[in-house]
Amino acid sequence: MLDARDGSVIWSRNAASDIKAKLPGWGFASSPLVVDDVVIVAIAGALVAYNISTGEPVWFGPYGGGDNYSSPHLVTIDGIEQVLLTSGVGVTSFSPSDGMVLWEHPWPSEGRIVQPAINTDGALLFSAGGGKGMRRIAVAKDPEGWKTEERWSSGGLKPSFNDFVIHKGHAYGFLGPMRACIDIEDGTRKWRGGRYAGFLVLLADQDLLLILSEKGEVALAKATPDKLEEVAIIHAIEGKTWSHPVLVNDILVVRNSQEMAAFRLSLVGEGQK
Repeated sequence: MLDARDGSVIWSRNAASDIKAKLPGWGFASSPLVVDDVVIVAIAGALVAYNISTGEPVWFGPYGGGDNYSSPHLVTIDGIEQVLLTSGVGVTSFSPSDGMVLWEHPWPSEGRIVQPAINTDGALLFSAGGGKGMRRIAVAKDPEGWKTEERWSSGGLKPSFNDFVIHKGHAYGFLGPMRACIDIEDGTRKWRGGRYAGFLVLLADQDLLLILSEKGEVALAKATPDKLEEVAIIHAIEGKTWSHPVLVNDILVVRNSQEMAAFRLSLVGEGQK
């Protein structure tokens, strides 16, 4: 933990050593999550939580198995705040304060990277990893405890290292090198097309997808289930691009291992810039 004023170290921990984890093939790639007075990190399919002020360990979660790269994900289900982690065993829910396992849905798979997502109706979607498909589950708490139920599994969308988004009852993402759309109700694919893998950002108020391809192209496409329809495309950056784009107000930032570029996007009612 660093002091934001001058960058000095307040405290430091080696999370891999704390849980005796081996370095996975792609390294430790997850993002930390701060919940109240703890900071939670995922280390190759296991969680560890530290006191945010002192760095002292607060709790350790069970090992999820295999080389996994997803991050702890904060959600609220049935009014209960919880942290989800996708790992080799499937998806597991933890209490953020003490690490207690609330529920687990098994779906064994290696190399999970993509974060889960919850629709407005409470449906939880998560990826099998490795380009194997997706699953929708229902999660609820009754007097006997937490229960999960599989609603469908689908190969209509197969996010691997690139994420997916949910918009108006449909999920949009990637199917290998192509983009695809599935219906959240039953997992059926509505369309697929395009010939570049990459990353996307949902512009929900405009029903648009902002896409950065691995070839460095930036595209705008309609987020509609009827068909794949591109609005515009430019070549933004040179070289293989495996980094997520960032959009802050009207500034788009893209980067790869060689360079970074920023673009000012025209807002509604403005002329071209």
